[in-house]
Amino acid sequence: MSIIIVLWGFFLISLMGIGGFFMFRKFLKRLPKDDGKSIMDWEEYYMEKTRHMWKDEEKQLLEELVSPVPELFRDVARHKIASKIGEISLKKEQDSITQSTLIEGYIIATPKRDHKFLIKKLNQKEIDITPYHHLFEASQDNYATDWKEKYK
Repeated sequence: MSIIIVLWGFFLISLMGIGGFFMFRKFLKRLPKDDGKSIMDWEEYYMEKTRHMWKDEEKQLLEELVSPVPELFRDVARHKIASKIGEISLKKEQDSITQSTLIEGYIIATPKRDHKFLIKKLNQKEIDITPYHHLFEASQDNYATDWKEKYK
């Protein structure tokens, strides 16, 4: 009986630790950076600025690309990826989100381990991936620090 209580205690402590980890990550994303805005503030800014630029085909493609993400985290992933796509679109001064911009933003916004699924999905849809090889070869750490200079 006492072993069950000890195991239950470890189980509860583990769950609280995992929950605390994710809450701390969200807290760090809310901290203002040098420019006075947090990562989440910038994501909201790009989403609002580009909301009108999305066409139905691009929305549907984005939904297909985020489909392997567990449903619990899918909204967060979709928001993060869509904001990066919007940022790229604004930097390029486009009038609407294009398929090319969507793919570039998806590559930049996702970790390298998710690129295998993206390549598989793009091949299924018969979309040429050769223009994106330079983005696939770089790691996400490189994207996060100076992706704008490398993109130019």
